[in-house]
Amino acid sequence: MTDADEQHLLHQAKQGDRQAFGRLVDRNMKRTYSVALRLVNDRHLAEEVVQEAFVKAYQAIGSFRGDSEFTTWLYRIVVNLSLNAMKANKRTHMPLDSVLSASLTPVQEPSEDSLRTDLIRKALTDLPALQQQVVVLRHLEGHSTREVSKILQCSEGTVKTHLFRGLKKLRLTLGFLREEIA
Repeated sequence: MTDADEQHLLHQAKQGDRQAFGRLVDRNMKRTYSVALRLVNDRHLAEEVVQEAFVKAYQAIGSFRGDSEFTTWLYRIVVNLSLNAMKANKRTHMPLDSVLSASLTPVQEPSEDSLRTDLIRKALTDLPALQQQVVVLRHLEGHSTREVSKILQCSEGTVKTHLFRGLKKLRLTLGFLREEIA
C-alpha cells in the first residue's frame, strides 16, 4: 500500500468509513503489537494495549490533524498506553491466567537461547522508561532517530542522549553475555 493509499484510507476513515479504518488497523496491527510487546513484555497485556490503542484512535480519528504521519500518531498512542499499562502492572502482580498457565505447564529445562532472551528482556524492562522506549523504537523496531523523536514528541538530541545512555546500561548489564559467546 502506498502513502497515497494510506492518505485515502485516512480521509475515508475521518469521514466515518469503518471499513477504511479497518484496513488501517490491518496495515498497522503487527507493528503496533510488536512495539507494545517489547515495552510491556507480556503478550496478553500487549494485546490489550493494542486493542485499546485502536479504539482510542478510532474515537479520535476525526480530530487527527495530519501534522505527523498516521503511524507516528498511532505509535504515540501505543507508547502512552504501554507506559500506563506498565505502571498499573507494577502495582499488581502476575496476572491470574499467567499464574495458572505456569502452574499447569510441565517444567522444562530452559534452553540457552531462551535464557539469553529472558535476560535481555529483563535488562530492557529495567531501563528508565524513556531509554527503554528509545531503544525499542530505534533498534528493535527500526525507526529513524527523526521518527522516534516525532513518536515520543522530543528533540532528536534527546533521543540520541537516551539511546546512548540506554545502550550503555544494556552493555554494562549484559556484558557477561558477550564474554560467554566469545
